[in-house]
Amino acid sequence: MNKTLTFLSSSIALVLALLWIFPLLYAFWAAFHSSEYTTNFSLFAPLELGNFKKAWSQAPFISYMFNTFAISLLTLAGQLIVCTLAAYALARIRFNGRAFVFSLIIMQLMVTPEILIVENYQTLAQLHAIDTYFAVAIPYVASAFGIFLLRQSFKTIPIDLENAAKLEGCNLLQIIWKVYVPLAKPTYVAYALVSISTHWNNFLWPLIATNTENSRPLTVGLSIFGAPESGVDWAIICAGTLISIAPLLLMFLIFQRQFIQSFMHAGIK
Repeated sequence: MNKTLTFLSSSIALVLALLWIFPLLYAFWAAFHSSEYTTNFSLFAPLELGNFKKAWSQAPFISYMFNTFAISLLTLAGQLIVCTLAAYALARIRFNGRAFVFSLIIMQLMVTPEILIVENYQTLAQLHAIDTYFAVAIPYVASAFGIFLLRQSFKTIPIDLENAAKLEGCNLLQIIWKVYVPLAKPTYVAYALVSISTHWNNFLWPLIATNTENSRPLTVGLSIFGAPESGVDWAIICAGTLISIAPLLLMFLIFQRQFIQSFMHAGIK
């Protein structure tokens, strides 16, 4: 019985993995072949790199990549600061209504960001912050998922370590920085990976909050690059797609062991 369940689960996982990776395999095929072979899968089709050259020349990918890096890192930095302080308060500081506040934060997970697009845009327009990195990053700084994840991690840290730090003369911020942050490092790494990959691929809000190449990320730039009015060449579009996701793929290949260990450690907690 156990062998049958193991076989079924492995088969389902394999099928899901193939379905997930198929679009990526197609992108690789189309990017390295001429346009006539994008739907003609011939094993003897000649390989070429011209699509990457054309894609690179038709869009300012360096500017888009810099903007994406800046937005992702700015968002992550804000999230780590806000989520760390909020998680510590909810995990260790006793105050009236703590459970209610935590419930409100968890309820945020049920609110889709698209509902707040109009209000967010109006607020940032009043601050004259549209078409800036700040405008793209600020709606995601107070992450309910980040607060929840770090709170659960902080609650597993023995309170005796905090008391010992107080005896050594540490203030509140020093306790958080020297006790809680180092011991929750795997959780921070796991959350950072989720945050960077999420905001690297974010599309709708950056599309609304940016107007020029000065702050436009890769996802928005790639959508304009592949717009029907500019002509649809799937080989070039796939080459541009691979250029845009190359940093994430490279990061995963280099740090895949650390990725898995961090997620497992965070999950165990």
